[in-house]
Amino acid sequence: MICLSACLLPGAMLQAVVFEVGPSQKLPEIGSVPWEKLTAGDVVRIHWRKSPYKEKWVICCRGTEKQPITISGVPGPAGQLPVIDGQDAVTRPQLNYWGQERGVVKIGGSNVSAVAEPGYIVLENLDIRGGRGPNSFKGRRGLTPYSKDAASVNVEIVDHLVLRNLVLHDSSNGLMVSAKSKNILVERCHIYDNGNPGSITEHNAYTECNGIVFEGNHFGPLREGCSGNNLKDRSAGLVVRYNWIEGGNRQLDLVDATGNPVLNASPAYRHTHVYGNVLIEREGDGNNQFVHYGGDSGKTASYRKGVLHFYHNTVVSTRTRPVALFRLSSEEETVECHGNILHATGAGKHLSLMCKLGVLKLGKNWLTEGWLPSVDEFTGKIETLAPSVQGGDPGFTSLETQDFSLVNTSACLAAAADLPEDLPPVLRRYLRHQQMEDLPSDVRRNLGAQ
Repeated sequence: MICLSACLLPGAMLQAVVFEVGPSQKLPEIGSVPWEKLTAGDVVRIHWRKSPYKEKWVICCRGTEKQPITISGVPGPAGQLPVIDGQDAVTRPQLNYWGQERGVVKIGGSNVSAVAEPGYIVLENLDIRGGRGPNSFKGRRGLTPYSKDAASVNVEIVDHLVLRNLVLHDSSNGLMVSAKSKNILVERCHIYDNGNPGSITEHNAYTECNGIVFEGNHFGPLREGCSGNNLKDRSAGLVVRYNWIEGGNRQLDLVDATGNPVLNASPAYRHTHVYGNVLIEREGDGNNQFVHYGGDSGKTASYRKGVLHFYHNTVVSTRTRPVALFRLSSEEETVECHGNILHATGAGKHLSLMCKLGVLKLGKNWLTEGWLPSVDEFTGKIETLAPSVQGGDPGFTSLETQDFSLVNTSACLAAAADLPEDLPPVLRRYLRHQQMEDLPSDVRRNLGAQ
């Protein structure tokens, strides 16, 4: 085993090994790392170089809570992340794993690992791209094209995974997570420019697992001509907080679990939390709905039929046509909406809150004056819990530069009502881009995400 250093971590029983990869390192290529033998505490450091690493691999190993297995990019002199390019990539010969065509970096599922359920893994500081057609790679079956649903990172099965400061782009899906996975944190990643032209089934992120948090991420527009959603999720225990989500057919498509009945049975499946985010609908962005909640499989018995807790978000549409904030899939889905800024620049007639079905419980928000309950034949119900602030301008510093901080004359300043006690508190706000800062705890909250 070739390595730069080894150290015994405090309180640990196993020796952790550090593998240094890249120019002037002992391991010149990613394929030199014995991926099939990594154990708790091991660290793989992939150093930036001018040319991309045209390599792909599977991570199918298990760390511990105190000794995770960490794969970390080492940035270049100007902060450049090491690039992992799936086009014409090769795989370490000792790695024999299925589903090679579905991802550039795969987590879980290998024929040469004794670990059935990998876990306690950290993947960070890498730019991963190229997992899409017509690109191909050299795998266990020779030259192989990527599948239509390939991803920059494809998670087949894992228990405890952190994806941090990754750039996931130029793939069919930026991130794909399958239904046997659980306990995932996606933190401060830039996910954009994914999808397949003319298709609605590939997305910037497509996830289904038991417990997943998206925090501090920058979701940008999909590839030109691609009609997928920005974040499509089927999970139990989904939390979307402090993110910037711009573009996509919908910004959020939160539908029913289809791959694991355990998810449908979980109490966490009935409660989804979306707070502290900036959501932007631009001219020409496919569907006119921001958030779809409920289901899309047609098997209505498995729909979420719970509560979408939507609070302290800043939602902005710059479309010249009407938009709808929420589309619920049945009368048994409910949205509880508190403390948001909900603004359509084309005046109130361009902002409707609902589509056809479901229940909206509307607390104190800021709404563009003249808003409509729905532009469709609405059979659901809107319950007004508190009067909202209404006007023509919420008081952004600059709509043109997307500076959604509030000027000192904004009616949204210190205007928020107290949240229901059972909701997780809003502790941070998003900073452009991929950063967060703590909010002061001793002042009254503004409406919106800032």
